[in-house]
Amino acid sequence: MKQLTIKEPFEIKGKGLHSGLELTATFKPAPENTGYKFKRIDLPEQPEIEAVAENVVETTRGTVIGRKDVVVSTIEHAMAALYASGVDNVLIEVNGPEMPILDGSATVYMDNLERVGLQKQAADKDFFIIKEKKTYRDEATGSTITIYPDTNFSVECMVEYNSPVLPNQFAIIDDLADFRQEIAGARTFVFVREIEQLLANNLIKGGDLDNAIVIYDQPTEQANIDRLCDIVGVPHMHISKLGYVNTKPLVWENEPARHKVLDVIGDLALIGRPIQGRVVAIRPGHTVNNKFCRMIRQEVKHTTIQAPVYNPNVAPVIDINGIKKLIPHRNPFLLIDKVIELDKKHAVAIKNVTMNEPFFQGHFPEEPVMPGVLQVEAMAQTSGVLVLNFLDEPEKYSTYFLKIDNVKFRQKVVPGDTLKLYVTLMTEIRRGCAIVKGYAFVGEKIVCEAEFMAQIIKNK
Repeated sequence: MKQLTIKEPFEIKGKGLHSGLELTATFKPAPENTGYKFKRIDLPEQPEIEAVAENVVETTRGTVIGRKDVVVSTIEHAMAALYASGVDNVLIEVNGPEMPILDGSATVYMDNLERVGLQKQAADKDFFIIKEKKTYRDEATGSTITIYPDTNFSVECMVEYNSPVLPNQFAIIDDLADFRQEIAGARTFVFVREIEQLLANNLIKGGDLDNAIVIYDQPTEQANIDRLCDIVGVPHMHISKLGYVNTKPLVWENEPARHKVLDVIGDLALIGRPIQGRVVAIRPGHTVNNKFCRMIRQEVKHTTIQAPVYNPNVAPVIDINGIKKLIPHRNPFLLIDKVIELDKKHAVAIKNVTMNEPFFQGHFPEEPVMPGVLQVEAMAQTSGVLVLNFLDEPEKYSTYFLKIDNVKFRQKVVPGDTLKLYVTLMTEIRRGCAIVKGYAFVGEKIVCEAEFMAQIIKNK
């Protein structure tokens, strides 16, 4: 899958939820590997802030990113729409300290993304694949977020409040393709009993009944209700029973839980790479979302490349007989057993290392270790399959080393190990020469890596 940006710019206008300012956010296409960036065009130097977890500076009633004294707040709805749409690279120019709240959902963002369309880019998407369960728990609040291995990205969310109107709810999205219909329209929500404190903290200056679900769950004297209406700037209203105050009814009975799913997706977008895994969030909020995101982000930042996923129950792309048709190597020097991934840019092969390998007789009799040069040779043979597979009559060609650079051996390879050999073209093949980066893995650990140049030569 290739990285995506938007085909053309689009503009969003509206007031800020917390600042009350009239704001304009302009979404612009961005080059490959840019990620999500915000630019404050109202400031003299027009500083840019990368939308990643470590740049989050505040999580009270929204996600705020900042650099030095420059901030952009309430970014989560835009982030959710971009992430769910598959957008990898975009620049967002905003003329104030926060994004417009709009109707409190991600609908307007999705409408515009669908209108302008997406542009495929040359670089590949760089998925971060979850291979083992990871959990973050906030002991103070009881909030927990866990991510499990899965074949795609999905979110389950459970919310619980000490409220007769909103006691507990559950929402789920199994496929981001359903985001537009199932999640994007879910609005943010607030309890009437919270409004006065939020206003005292200089928040929700732009809040009204059109950009949030308002929940009335504790009886309040009419004088207090009138006073809150005056502060917020809405006409006095008489509330006779507990429930939802809005004139627009709920889109779904579990709309608050669906909005929490939206928030989780928007906050996890700050990991910086698309995720393959299943997220289960119990009582999530922006604070715990960000702490979880930072935990995953640390692993992402320190992972140059992930080990390929190998399921021995899945049939190979090319078996040993197919390999023998592509490259001339034979026993005892054929060092790959099968190919499990293959496209025009990369290949993954498997080598099962057994005690029967002839080189173990002398390397070493008392401590058998696979020679590093043979690990590089196994990567080279995988590269041979990669470059020869797409030639007409590949059996008439062979590949030969011209150069080997930056070889590193990190761990011993011994009998019983399964080598996963990952190779990728560093440049296009020119004049019959291929420049390849190769990695050998045992389990999740890199045991060897190298860069090499090979020449494709027609056999005599």
